[in-house]
Amino acid sequence: MAQKIEMKVPIVEMDGDEMTRIIWKLIKEILLEPYIDLKTEYYDLGIKNRDETNDQVTVDAAYAIKKYGVGVKCATITPNAERVKEYNLKKMWKSPNGTIRAILDGTVFRTPIIVESIKPLVKTWKKPITIARHAYGDIYKDVEYRVSEKGKAELVFTSEKGEVARQTIHEFEGPGVILGMHNTDESIKSFARACFNYALDTKQDLWFATKDTISKVYDHRFKDIFQEIYENEYKEKFEEAEIEYFYTLIDDAVARIVRSEGGMIWACKNYDGDVMSDMVATAFGSLAMMTSVLVSPDGKYEFEAAHGTVTRHYYKYLKGEETSTNSIATIFAWTGALKKRGELDGIKDLVDFADKLEKASLKTIEKGIMTKDLAALSDLPNKTVVNTEIFLIEIKKTLEEML
Repeated sequence: MAQKIEMKVPIVEMDGDEMTRIIWKLIKEILLEPYIDLKTEYYDLGIKNRDETNDQVTVDAAYAIKKYGVGVKCATITPNAERVKEYNLKKMWKSPNGTIRAILDGTVFRTPIIVESIKPLVKTWKKPITIARHAYGDIYKDVEYRVSEKGKAELVFTSEKGEVARQTIHEFEGPGVILGMHNTDESIKSFARACFNYALDTKQDLWFATKDTISKVYDHRFKDIFQEIYENEYKEKFEEAEIEYFYTLIDDAVARIVRSEGGMIWACKNYDGDVMSDMVATAFGSLAMMTSVLVSPDGKYEFEAAHGTVTRHYYKYLKGEETSTNSIATIFAWTGALKKRGELDGIKDLVDFADKLEKASLKTIEKGIMTKDLAALSDLPNKTVVNTEIFLIEIKKTLEEML
């Protein structure tokens, strides 16, 4: 390309941790900056900077996405007790993804990246299955209590007027455990609208599943809100787009999904989405071949890879050993953000470049040039395993042929 593509509005760039932080820098240097006059508003979400800023940097990044509309995020550490000790942190900071989701009121959509030579473990699957995960409440905002003796557990709600409603949860005859969960109508409505809008954007059927036959109040509220919003706001739009909204029980959805050829959006409550996205990712290949985009009801987007920081490779890298880390999902996080930025700002060249970079990435794999984990998944007879940097350089060569 003779001239770099100009950007009008910056993308919110959120740097991360460990091996993915190394890959992040390489992707920018090798695949993006030679072709794009890259405009970003940079936030360092690495664990050390989050600790130094008392995690204010994560909050600032989320509000920057609200301002600019598009963000791209590198994988980050959510510290456990071992990580607190390893990095000498002040405290066990919350998941940055959870903080960003809460501020944007977003829904997470995760979609496998399909490569011809990597066949899904479920033989009927021919098209990607997108998991739409509600990102608020349920066990992720729960209250738990360890019962140590005989006694009665109650669910108590005190209204603003002082009225008290009380229900018995269980009469304990001995030790046990209690779990309290909640959700809000407002959050469920945002989830529903994000799912309906994403289905219309991508022209795919939308499936939604809960267990309302057992959870006749909690899960049934999800079902009712989805149905009301569909009937009042989206039914005609879905009919015009010739796509379908379909509700069923979660166990029935699992059976139907396994028998299907794919190609739908599967909306799940928070925990269901957490589990099912890993199942779908693994069946299609791996989490390193899965995109993730957080979409807010007012049309803000945050793109990232679905996988973690690849700690094991990072420790090898620190020792000076060669690493062969799959960079595809991180590349697709960048291309997703660039495409959305281009669409919103009317920059066709930016959209076209992102499309070509995605095609070049997949074409490189189909040529038989791949990282070690991809080689383990691919059924190509002749494969050349390369390190992370060489893999990106090979993608760049393929990209040059297309520009």
